[in-house]
Amino acid sequence: MTERQPLHGLYAITPPGLTAAGDLALVEAALRGGAAFLQYRDKDADAANRLVTAHALRRLCHQFGARLLINDDLALALAVAADGVHLGAADGDLHAARQALPAGCLLGASCYGDFARARTAVAAGVDYVAFGSVYPSATKPLAQAAALSLFARCRSELGVPSCAIGGITVGNAPALLTAGADMLAVITDLFAAADVEARAAAYQSLFEDQRREFPQPAAV
Repeated sequence: MTERQPLHGLYAITPPGLTAAGDLALVEAALRGGAAFLQYRDKDADAANRLVTAHALRRLCHQFGARLLINDDLALALAVAADGVHLGAADGDLHAARQALPAGCLLGASCYGDFARARTAVAAGVDYVAFGSVYPSATKPLAQAAALSLFARCRSELGVPSCAIGGITVGNAPALLTAGADMLAVITDLFAAADVEARAAAYQSLFEDQRREFPQPAAV
C-alpha cells in the first residue's frame, strides 16, 4: 500500500486494449505528469492477461507514488494487492467489498446522476463517490448527464470526496473543480493527447491552483 494522501487530483483511467505485453509508456507518462490515481479498466481481456497487466500497473503506480484501483473486479484487486476497487451499480455488493478489502484500501462507487445511490454507497462504507457523465462522452455516449450541483451537495451532505467523470477536458475541468469535484477521471483527453505527460501536468496545475485558493482536503 502507498502512503495515504488526500483523495484529490487527476484520476486516470486506462485506455482500451492496454496490456503488460504492450507499451505501458502512456501510463508511465501520465503518472510522470502527476496523475494521483490510476484505474485499470478492461472489459475484454481474459483473466490471465488482466492479472499480468494489473501486476505491471501496480508496480508502475507505486514507482510514482500513485494509487492503483481496479474497475469492477474485487477479486483481481485483492490478487494484486491493489490500492482499491471501484464498483458500478451491477458490479458487486459494496458492503461485501468493504468487508473484504484490507484496512486502508479504497472503495469507490459509480453513482451516475443519482444522489440517493451516493447516499446509500456512503452508508456502505465507500471512500468516494463518482458522478457522471458530467459532459457528453465518446466512451459512454448513451450515459445520462449528471448535474454539477451534485458535487457541492456531496461535500455538504455526505462529507466524502467526489470524482467527476465523462467528457472531461483541460478546458472544462476548472468548472468541475469550482463545482466541488475532488478528483477528475479522464481517459480520452489524457491518453489521446500528443504529449500525455504534459497533459497530465496541465491537470495537475489546475489542482495546484485550487489548493492555493481553498483548504487542502482531509487525508483518507
